[in-house]
Order: sequence, then structure tokens, then C-alpha cells
Amino acid sequence: MLTKFELIKDSQVTNAGFLLFAKNDVFQAAIELGRFSTPTSIKDGLTVRSDLFGEVEELLGFIRKHINKGYIITGDPQREERWQYPMPALREIVINMIVHRDYMSSGDSSVKIFDDYIEFFNPGHLPDTITIAQLLADEYSSYSHNRKVAATFKEAQLIETVREWRTASSPLKTSKADENYGSGIRRIREAFELYGLKTPKFENFQHGFRVIVYAETTTNIDKTTRKTVGKTAEIFDFIKSNPQITREQLADETGLSVRGVEYHLKILRETNRINRVGSKGGH
Repeated sequence: MLTKFELIKDSQVTNAGFLLFAKNDVFQAAIELGRFSTPTSIKDGLTVRSDLFGEVEELLGFIRKHINKGYIITGDPQREERWQYPMPALREIVINMIVHRDYMSSGDSSVKIFDDYIEFFNPGHLPDTITIAQLLADEYSSYSHNRKVAATFKEAQLIETVREWRTASSPLKTSKADENYGSGIRRIREAFELYGLKTPKFENFQHGFRVIVYAETTTNIDKTTRKTVGKTAEIFDFIKSNPQITREQLADETGLSVRGVEYHLKILRETNRINRVGSKGGH
């Protein structure tokens, strides 16, 4: 398998193979993590220099440690957990950082966590053939700076985990095209939209590429929570009245989009209030 993915070539370990499986510190892959109270005051910091697989969980663990988590009370014994940011989207950003980083650059990647936003920075700009406008409009062909790393992550189902967002964290529709590398930015934007958060900022910055994600204020959280619980209860009542009701019919009744209806159906499934019986034509 290592030979198939060119992680070993001519009996030698390739750069990609070294980055993916190195046992000791990998200085070329260093990532600086920080929790800041102000742009110049750091409360906690960590330097990660592990293999690329290990970096994914180390980064996400540091992020979880320093962002807020709340619970939505639905009236059922099981509360709905809500992080300050949509975690599948943050995972997608972290994986993109690691897969698309310029490992020949002398600069380090960094993640800076502030009270109401997080900055992700990677050495290396977008390819000259892709502009920010094209990136946001999904008008580009996917490009992997580190093809062997990307192929190995995909084979390990790290890149493909976003296919499970529909059932694990959000109701995003996926298609066969979504299994390729080029759809991650769209999924990130849609996840923040569904979460009621400001659209993340993507930009070429200094000698690299930066993504900034924004948290909502406490007031907005309260409003979103009340709105979410109310719509979920409304959809539940429609299902009780008509177990054969379709997503499209629910959208017409509630004024939501079909994608919005799927979000509330997911909440009802995860809290064990509804269960799908049968496939097409089921109830």
C-alpha cells in the first residue's frame, strides 16, 4: 500500500511518507496554537510537531479545550449539545490546512483562538490560477498541493468524513462530486450558514492563506436557540398529525427550505423522537 501511494519509491521513504508517519518531531510540519485574550496577550499555547495524522486530533483537541459548549434544553431527557462553532466545519478546515500546506516553506502554520473568532493560517497562497472570488463561487477545478498526502488522507477516510455531516452534525446534501477535494469550502460555508453564524473569511495573507471563522454573540445564541427549538417542535407536530408527510411538504408548511427541514429532522432523530420506517414510500 505504501508503494501504491508512492510513500515509498525506489525503496526510499518519500517526503510525503515521512510527514505522514514520522515517529519523532517533524519540524517541517510545526503548527503553533494559541488561545488569546487580546491580539497581544496569550493565555495558553502549544507547538505541535507530530505526524500529519496525529496533528488532526491534536489541533481539534486544543480547539475544543478553548471554545465554549452549551446545551439546548428540548424538554427531553437528552439535551442537544451545541459547540460555539460547527465542529465538522472546523475539522474540515484543519484537514485542509494539513493537506494543502506548503511544506517547503520556512514558515509555520498557526491557529489563534480569540473570544469571538479563530484564525487559521497556512504557508502558501492559492494557486495563481484560482482567485478568492472563484473559490467562493465554486468556479474552479480542485487542486491538491500535496497530492500524495491528500490521496492517503482520502484513503484513510479523513477527507471523506464530511460525507457523514448529513447524519452526524448537519443536514448538508452530498453527492458523488462531494467526495472529491474541491467541495470542502462550500461545505464549510453552508455549515456556518446553517449554524446561524457569519460566513468565514478566506484570503491570501502575507506569505500564505488565512481562514477566519466568527462566533455569534450570546444574544444571537439565545435567539437562534429559541427559533430552533420552536421550529423543531412545529415539525414534530406535523409529523405526529401525518407520519407520511414529506420533507417538501414540511418545507411548504413551515416556510423553511428543504435543507432547513432536514436540520430539524436530524435533531428529532438524534433525540430519539422520530424513527424512519421503510425507505421510499416509508413513514
